[in-house]
Amino acid sequence: MTLFEIINAVSPADREAMEEARRRWDAIAKPLNGLGLLEDAIVKIAGITGSADVSLGKRAVLMMCADNGVVEEGVTQTGQEVTAIVAENAAKGDSSVCRMAHVAHADVFPVDVGVKRPLSANVTDRCVRRGTANIAKGPAMTEAEALAAINVGIDLVREKKEEGYRLFAMGEMGIGNTTTSSAMAAVLLQASVEEVTGRGAGLSDAGLLRKRSAIERAISCTHPDPTDPLAVLRCLGGLDIAALTGVCFGGAIYKVPILLDGFISAVAALTAVRMAPAVAEHLIATHVSKEPAGMRMLQALSLEPMIHAHMCLGEGTGAVAAMPLLDMALAVYGEMRTFDDIKVKAYSHKPEDTVC
Repeated sequence: MTLFEIINAVSPADREAMEEARRRWDAIAKPLNGLGLLEDAIVKIAGITGSADVSLGKRAVLMMCADNGVVEEGVTQTGQEVTAIVAENAAKGDSSVCRMAHVAHADVFPVDVGVKRPLSANVTDRCVRRGTANIAKGPAMTEAEALAAINVGIDLVREKKEEGYRLFAMGEMGIGNTTTSSAMAAVLLQASVEEVTGRGAGLSDAGLLRKRSAIERAISCTHPDPTDPLAVLRCLGGLDIAALTGVCFGGAIYKVPILLDGFISAVAALTAVRMAPAVAEHLIATHVSKEPAGMRMLQALSLEPMIHAHMCLGEGTGAVAAMPLLDMALAVYGEMRTFDDIKVKAYSHKPEDTVC
């Protein structure tokens, strides 16, 4: 799909379904909005799917894997070989998100969008190119490559929906991707590099200085227009971020809820939302990342996280952690008795004053 076709395929959430879901919540025998953001999430899912009969069904974690040339600048503790190792381990069910996904009844699908070396057959092969260029020296990729990776995300949502999956979590693996996402965040938020750049997987003070320097050089040499999200992605991002941008579009096009993970997925989400604002109506914030700009990214998306746990592991772990919370909310939504059932007067959003 061309970018024009992608943007024009996005439509807003179903307001009538959301209103019906809210009425159902209000009728349940409990305090109004007693489950807070969990109620809001179920209402949002009703709007996304177009039905107040919410069912989460099969869950997929789309773990986009890609390498980043900026690793050359000494911005990480480990080398690019770790991306391939973790991706292949995830395909065998042996990674952090896989262990968590087992508990949450979700299936993990690692996808090679741009890992430096070819991976085992168990990893879905959608490779656009074997790693991006070093952003400190020039653009990460071409516009055609960025668009191809976006289409990978869109197509995977479609394919998995056709296989019966109804809830999608965003995940990623790519050594160096907190550098690329911080670079994009600095431009998209018009913030200083210091404000949005953290230590990633535990950089030393010297490593953090190298990381900030690499980002400053990247922005200086590519000069991406902050009003052109595709240019920001092409110049400063990674193929993993581009594919996750496509997952966000896929949710909006194919009417399935997308669970954001942490900082990196939020950067991808903001990229999609800046292109097509209605995409935001199909996204659910699961947690706020420990990365410095984690909350700022969610605020830019007008999303509020369900979990505050200082997580920054990646892979989709934060998104998966929220799945049991949604299950519990849905149990109340679908199984609890109403005020009418127990013959008790319902709560009102504007209660009358009590006369003493």
